Amino acid sequence: MRILVIGSGGREHALLKGLKADPLTTELHVAPGSPNFADLATVHPAYSKVDDPAQMLQLAQKIDAELVVVGPEVPLVAGVADELRANGIAVFGPNKSAAQIEGSKAFAKDIMNAAGVKTARAEQLVPGTSDAEIEAALDRFGPPFVVKDDGLAGGKGVVVTDDRAAAKEHVNEVHAAGNPVLLESFLDGPEVSLFCLVDGETVVPLLPAQDHKRAYDNDEGPNTGGMGAYTPLPWLPADGVQRIVDEVCKPVAAEMVKRGNPYSGLLYAGLAWGKEGIAVVEFNCRFGDPETQAVLSMLESPLAEALNATATGTLAELDELKWKDGYAVTVVLAAEGYPASPRKGDVITGPGLDDPNKVLHAGTSQAEGSPGVEEEVDVISNGGRVLNVLGQGATLAEARAAAYEVLEGLKLEGSFYRRDIGKRAEDGEISI
Repeated sequence: MRILVIGSGGREHALLKGLKADPLTTELHVAPGSPNFADLATVHPAYSKVDDPAQMLQLAQKIDAELVVVGPEVPLVAGVADELRANGIAVFGPNKSAAQIEGSKAFAKDIMNAAGVKTARAEQLVPGTSDAEIEAALDRFGPPFVVKDDGLAGGKGVVVTDDRAAAKEHVNEVHAAGNPVLLESFLDGPEVSLFCLVDGETVVPLLPAQDHKRAYDNDEGPNTGGMGAYTPLPWLPADGVQRIVDEVCKPVAAEMVKRGNPYSGLLYAGLAWGKEGIAVVEFNCRFGDPETQAVLSMLESPLAEALNATATGTLAELDELKWKDGYAVTVVLAAEGYPASPRKGDVITGPGLDDPNKVLHAGTSQAEGSPGVEEEVDVISNGGRVLNVLGQGATLAEARAAAYEVLEGLKLEGSFYRRDIGKRAEDGEISI
């Protein structure tokens, strides 16, 4: 099967690794990708407008793709999947309308309310809302204040703070960009990320994971796209995944079908499991990053087969997914200045850099290496979250140690990483 993956980050690197290992895959392509993906797939850097349905269709037809896997949310919200399907190409990823479950938080709230799914109380403030109305709305929420950009923000559009002035500042920033804002009540309890393959009302869960959004140790610093994740969750109840599927994912999938807009692709449920049970923090319409890197590393079943079954409406016929024993941890190496203004163009070195089982490329590129050294190519930083380092082990402690051993050997000027990914779970400090 000829497969095209759209995207260029660590999530896409993980997808390519999984697809490459599946005997069903005969050709693998990626657009725009990274030069550092070339050992896995044919890279198409010229096709960089991933949110342009016509350009993505052109490439898919050029290579005669039999399956297109859309990694990021932006092309899905832009309708890339619609254009491909209209031309007879199977796509893993929801159509433009269904992708609004991530593209519009107000839409997601409406779906959840209709489906009877617990979520935070919310109120939308549109651009042009007066200062007095903003102040009155803040009076009705928090502290802590939860302020969300009601649009696509790459996982960085949320501010959770006890500081009223900071909350109001984020409202004004989002409004200045032309987007509405959602104020939400704060949800207590540990967070869970659960990915589900969804084909209409058929829902197949993957392993549960936990992301770490804050930039620095002890959940300090600004929100990011994710600084690391681990899977599975030793503190989750034995029936935890099934409860999430039954209480959240299946009702939402059924509601989408009821509205004549069935969901097809990956539904990411970001949840808080607090004193009052499971509640939805957010939905994403694609694989989450960096949880994907950890979760897919534990999958034993063929990935291409699973994604193709979802895309072709045959997910109900798929064999039960099989998983490795043990744990996986992924830690992000971030560039200096991330998330506000990451520095780019610095050379990355280290003994583990060339190990594809331990290092996944996210924000990287290549540059000519040292003068006079034939064919030497340097790996350079080209984004905020530069690399994902993966560790596996029989225990969470072993998986953490394996990841940090590699990280300690990597060199990138000004870079940083969190040293506590999965640490609270290892120490038994998380419970429901």
